[in-house]
Amino acid sequence: MKTQYYTATSLDGFIATEDDSLDWLFPLGDVNDTSYPAFIAEVGALAMGSSTYEWMLRHADKVAAETGSPWPYKQPVWIFSSRELPVIKGADTRFVRGDVRPVHAEMREAAGAKNIWIVGGGDLAGQFFDAGLLDELIVQVGSVTLGKGKPLFPRRVTHPPFRLVSVRQVGTGFAELRYEVR
Repeated sequence: MKTQYYTATSLDGFIATEDDSLDWLFPLGDVNDTSYPAFIAEVGALAMGSSTYEWMLRHADKVAAETGSPWPYKQPVWIFSSRELPVIKGADTRFVRGDVRPVHAEMREAAGAKNIWIVGGGDLAGQFFDAGLLDELIVQVGSVTLGKGKPLFPRRVTHPPFRLVSVRQVGTGFAELRYEVR
């Protein structure tokens, strides 16, 4: 069982534009050509920040067109937010705030032998890292630059550095990098 931050980023290290847009991402390739289908099959619980959740709410039609459902997850999802947010009917969501450690314990129990996915954003993944709970980063680097936006991982990590485990080309738009957190 691993806690994994699986995400896409621009070449210059942004997961979304400054206004939380992901429009840059979709023209780069088909999700079914990536490691995502095998990855999600091994996920038992998800952690999601409020900006990511709100993006899902605003783009329910686009999500449904890509995945077949406005809420594509069968697994329980813990949404970290200090604000009250609308609930998606039929989705197994739990709204939480504060320290990630006690929530991670709940997620481990719910996930069983499967993995925990830190969906995003970068600061939420950083909080799991800060607490010593992040095991792996799987980053799909897209062939675009954004100039500014929401950073991939707003932490300084230099010693020890992440350990590169694998590199894989995904079509002509992405390189997938897997890093182990030491």
